Amino acid sequence: MCVQQMKLPLQPLLFWRRVGKSLSAEAGRRSMCSKAMRLVQFCRRGEEGVVRVGAEVGERQGVVDFKKFDSSLPSTMKEFLEMGEKGIERAQRALSSGQFVVPWSEVNLLPPVTSPDKVVCVGMNYRDHCLEQNAPIPKEPIIFSKFPSAITGPFDDIILPDESQEVDWEVELAFVIGRKGKRIKEEEALSYVAGFTVANDVSARDWQTHRNGKQWLLGKTFDSFCPLGPALVITTMLKDPHSLGIRCRVNGTVVQDSNTNQMIFNIEKLVAWVSKFVTLCPGDVFLTGTPPGVGLFRKPPIFLKKGDVVECEIDEIGVIRNTVV
Repeated sequence: MCVQQMKLPLQPLLFWRRVGKSLSAEAGRRSMCSKAMRLVQFCRRGEEGVVRVGAEVGERQGVVDFKKFDSSLPSTMKEFLEMGEKGIERAQRALSSGQFVVPWSEVNLLPPVTSPDKVVCVGMNYRDHCLEQNAPIPKEPIIFSKFPSAITGPFDDIILPDESQEVDWEVELAFVIGRKGKRIKEEEALSYVAGFTVANDVSARDWQTHRNGKQWLLGKTFDSFCPLGPALVITTMLKDPHSLGIRCRVNGTVVQDSNTNQMIFNIEKLVAWVSKFVTLCPGDVFLTGTPPGVGLFRKPPIFLKKGDVVECEIDEIGVIRNTVV
């Protein structure tokens, strides 16, 4: 269920844009963070299970623990986003204080968001990916889903299921919804996006293409099939989410290398389209499609095996690295 969105004193269409500008100005003045406001969900090493929300400080210097600064702040990103402007203002004060910085060596990064209401995925959304399989360009977004239980951390293992022999990689740009909305206008859509992160839409191709009546869900939603991270980068901190280098490496070899400018349906169109059908809630995750280079369409096809290391990277956001076990 969605938590009722609080009424914001700012005009809602400007909320997340003003958040980004405000945080950037504060961070620059205090030298508390890098150019991008990078929100994270983490636990301290030795305190596994104690989830915290914070923000990265500098280049791998540490993470500000918001709850240590203000005990009224929630412990999960989803709850933090549901607070709207109130939560952001308190986060600003935490950053400005210079206190409660957990050293990077003691930080265990978790997925930026856990237990979202929805994980919305988009198929066939890169022109170059359609070309590699000789498929027509879709005329409207192809939407499917993963269960939230598929989400795992940016450096956690990908678990090969006994039921599949054809597990594949898919680097994707993901974004997270920041406030509740239904039938959102395309020109207002980005104001509903809290930030961006990196995803790997791990896929069991045998289940996706041959089993389960060729419905994609089961092949996409095994446990650990949605690594996310390393951080949630506030929307306005990206120069242009539709012009980012995006790549995947398997055991150090580049297997996907493209740009988000190859998207067929941009972020605004996806938010507007999906919100026609369902109400979007804070914390909802969107995976926006993958570029060419997946294992399925190689000659011969290549699939992941135990011991492989998969790295997914997007410019201005970061890298996730997951070992296959």
